[in-house]
Amino acid sequence: MIVNLARGQRVFTSNVFLVDGDRTVLVDVGNDFDVVREVHEYVDDIDAVVLTHTHPDHVGNLDAVTDAFDVDVWGYDPEVAGVDHAIADEESVTLGDHEYVALHTPGHKDDHLCFYSEAASVLIAGDLVFANGGFGRTDLAEGDRELLIDSIGRLLATVDDDLSELYTGHGPGVPNDAYHHIELASQAARMG
Repeated sequence: MIVNLARGQRVFTSNVFLVDGDRTVLVDVGNDFDVVREVHEYVDDIDAVVLTHTHPDHVGNLDAVTDAFDVDVWGYDPEVAGVDHAIADEESVTLGDHEYVALHTPGHKDDHLCFYSEAASVLIAGDLVFANGGFGRTDLAEGDRELLIDSIGRLLATVDDDLSELYTGHGPGVPNDAYHHIELASQAARMG
């Protein structure tokens, strides 16, 4: 089960995905809302926090989550405040009941990761790509359009073209034809 705990929030936040199963994980923690209360709507405890990247809208609730659940935080760069353990490029990470491969996908931010499970046919894309051909902004610190284009290309080369579900850092997820949305993002990023 993957649930967006930030759905319906009207604050400066990212999506927050509770991935329940053998290893119950929060992917990103959001910002400016009581995510701990939202977690408790579904489960009593979580096993870890995994970050797609460390922009404030994705990590603002980090202290509240680590205080409430006494969990470690995993991300690409343990030199960044709040990240306890590194996830290396192409490392396998258990989220819920499935193994996901972590893909280092800079361009939006240097420490950006996407998580892909071939078995589950799921991609958690953070702020790299969005529904309907949207893509992460590159005008912030560490943003780089060419790197972003390369990272989207890496996704297209890695995920199956029958990818079932795409979960994004903002906006709605994509429950079908997800690969097409990544293709659209690639085209749009190259045009801009």
